[in-house]
Amino acid sequence: MSSKSHESNIFSDEHSTLKEELNKKIKEQKVIVDELSNLRKNRKVYIQQRNSNIFFLADRSQTLGTCKKDLDYMKKELQDL
Repeated sequence: MSSKSHESNIFSDEHSTLKEELNKKIKEQKVIVDELSNLRKNRKVYIQQRNSNIFFLADRSQTLGTCKKDLDYMKKELQDL
């Protein structure tokens, strides 16, 4: 196998692994958006503090908006691959 084709295969494998991982994250994000969308208005929502096991009370509609933006960003990132 030539060096160029070997490099090409490695790039292709990394590219497909990256796509698979991004697809998995998109599916998870869709579940989060659906769950938040179907909550009653008076339900409490907590968000996890980064790099911690601490959760804080959050506004449901703001959290939903942030999650939708994250989902849109992930979808755009997948299209760019």
